[in-house]
Amino acid sequence: MTQLGSDDLTAGESGRRLALMFSTMFDILYVLDVEPDDCYRFALVNENFYAATGLNPEQVIAQRVEDVLPPTAHPLVLGKYREAIENRQLIRWDEESVFPAGRRFGEVTVTPYFDARGVCTQLFGAVRDVTARKEAEQALQRSQEQLTQAQRLESIGLLAGGVAHDFNNLLTAIMGFSDLISEDLPPDSHSRPYLNEIRAAGERAATLTRQLLAFSRRQPLQPTVLDLNSVVTNIERLIKRVIGEHIDFATVLDHNLSLVEADPGQIEQVILNLVINARDAMTKGGKLTIETANAELDESYVSQHVGVTVGPYVMLVVSDTGTGMDKETQARIFEPFFTTKEPGRGTGLGLSTVYGIVKQSGGNIWVYSEPMQGTTFRIYLPRVDQAAAPSAPSTPAALPRGHETVLIAEDEASVRALAEILLQTAGYTVLAAENGLAALELAGHQAGPIHLLLTDLVMPGMGGTELAERLAQLHPETRVVFMSGFSPDVEIGQRALPSGMAFLPKPFTFSALASKVREVLDKAPAR
Repeated sequence: MTQLGSDDLTAGESGRRLALMFSTMFDILYVLDVEPDDCYRFALVNENFYAATGLNPEQVIAQRVEDVLPPTAHPLVLGKYREAIENRQLIRWDEESVFPAGRRFGEVTVTPYFDARGVCTQLFGAVRDVTARKEAEQALQRSQEQLTQAQRLESIGLLAGGVAHDFNNLLTAIMGFSDLISEDLPPDSHSRPYLNEIRAAGERAATLTRQLLAFSRRQPLQPTVLDLNSVVTNIERLIKRVIGEHIDFATVLDHNLSLVEADPGQIEQVILNLVINARDAMTKGGKLTIETANAELDESYVSQHVGVTVGPYVMLVVSDTGTGMDKETQARIFEPFFTTKEPGRGTGLGLSTVYGIVKQSGGNIWVYSEPMQGTTFRIYLPRVDQAAAPSAPSTPAALPRGHETVLIAEDEASVRALAEILLQTAGYTVLAAENGLAALELAGHQAGPIHLLLTDLVMPGMGGTELAERLAQLHPETRVVFMSGFSPDVEIGQRALPSGMAFLPKPFTFSALASKVREVLDKAPAR
């Protein structure tokens, strides 16, 4: 075998044939001249080389490998060249490089050529471009990871929601009976401070259950059509107080922003939780930015993000220049009670609450972060084509009373007893049953009217919606208030709350119960 020189590659009949072969081969082909001191120079490449890299002949031919390939590829490539020469045989490896034309993945084969003296004078290389396949594999892997994370969060959410629901029943009794005792205690009683501590602990516990319910997407929401710009503007002063003077704060708001349908109080909580998270990542200062914009999520975006549908959205972005997160941390940040903060700083429920509120509002949230490069949260909420809702009027402070008959159906004994005492205190005649069947039996023996049914939404055997339907056959005059620690629009083993029906979230106060009952009883009958 004779050595193939650079002149031979470009002149004569053999050169023309070789050039034709080079130009028609599907793979990327190149020839390197091997010089002393581990120096490799490009002698010839085919057109596929230029197309894949985005380089021109002046940038390649007669140039050293180190001057053509990106620095990140040097250790691997030069090491493989040396290995091929030392072992005097063909070498294969997988390579990833970034060129002006973009990121390329290749399966590389290099063969050394030795002259009559046994000296390697040239390397013949072939690269099979597998970029499309690798990108498809990576996209599939990302989708599988996102699906696994979504399934894990869903499972945790079911557990968290069930615990929060049961705990809300206990808190309803603890806080309600504390209020009753407080009513009977004289102002100077030595027991009042202890009772106040019990009540305060109950309120803190109620906050935790609300966060768990938010994560599990079972928190009662009051959605309205709103402008995210207004939400950001309304809490801008609070944000500045929260982050402190060592952090620069900026907003970039789209003045042509579309509207969304969400609970404004919950969206404020989402923003504040993300702001606090950003502040804690910038202990030495930095920049916090909140942005809004209209966005169209297309098939390309949807293919890379599990659970997202194509369509128009409103985007809310909260970004910081803090410490950032590695991929392992990002995979767990939305799990309840997961935190990277030291003990005593936070409950680990902030980001899980954000996740739950966004999901329950029909949106999606994604995080982009690198260690020491900051973090960006992007929230996408579906656009709506409605007018923004007017502000709701304030509720009266006085506790309303009544004289009507109320039937209570509640399987938790302490909650049932509390509701019975509170309504009797407000002047109502109360019938109390421990489940749906017992409530129907009581109603069957009731000669007079039952003006209102106060029922738990989820009970063993017969849920509140079925009870209301069957009671309507016996007492068509009865109005209904459903109560639950879950969100009213969540399917939980029994049918969810019918649209437009009255709902009282647990835990509730005397004021909330009395106001809701009176509101429903005073409502004009439907026509």
